[in-house]
Amino acid sequence: MKTRIVRIGNSQGIRIPKPLLEEAGLPDEVDLRAEAGRIVISPATAPRAGWAEAAAKAAAEDEGLLDGPVPTRFDREEWTW
Repeated sequence: MKTRIVRIGNSQGIRIPKPLLEEAGLPDEVDLRAEAGRIVISPATAPRAGWAEAAAKAAAEDEGLLDGPVPTRFDREEWTW
């Protein structure tokens, strides 16, 4: 499908037909990036998207401390039961 780049205020843009947008399944907010000879439109991702799931997975796989406790001078000389 061909279209023309048109002036929109001080910018330029294109009109994307509704059927094409529906076929692509894009949300209302998108990211744009330039690649060699093309502009790529992709769904916008939220900052830190997926961090909660990654933290939950890391917590579930937690095997405890890597090293055991190391007593200090305070532990040996000052700490008494």
